[in-house]
Amino acid sequence: MSLSVVALDERIDRRGFACGEEALDRYFRECVSQDMARRIASCFVALREAAVAGFYTLSSAGVLATELPEAITRRLPRYPTLPAIRIGRLAVDTKFQGQGLGGILLADAMRRALRAEVAGFTLIVDSKNERAAAFYEHHGFLRLGRPGTLFMPLASAAKALASLPEFP
Repeated sequence: MSLSVVALDERIDRRGFACGEEALDRYFRECVSQDMARRIASCFVALREAAVAGFYTLSSAGVLATELPEAITRRLPRYPTLPAIRIGRLAVDTKFQGQGLGGILLADAMRRALRAEVAGFTLIVDSKNERAAAFYEHHGFLRLGRPGTLFMPLASAAKALASLPEFP
């Protein structure tokens, strides 16, 4: 089965998507278009034979320098806030869970963040629960000062991606 990750547009049918987390399902089916129209978030979908297998959103954000470990901020300018790229939501349809698609979506998000024309120092994510936090930690994210928030400097993301095959 072929897999592609593309920007969400109106031609993609979202009605059948179900990841098992009602808030994420509802957001994807009912709210993401409004966030995109208002330029709050960009949404990318994994398509497997025209079916939405998963999605994630990206948006710009900021992180307080005081929330990051000193070992990371030591060599940075003393700005109070550093530019970040937020992975707002990431979900995989139940029919495709357990196949590594979450990791593929995360790698795609990292690649897009690294290619962005707007600067960002780090990726941040607010995990919905401990299971989600464990997923991000498994992929190299570190806990931030706020509960449930994790981060990965984009320099670390670039190093992690260097060892992965290019996709798609």
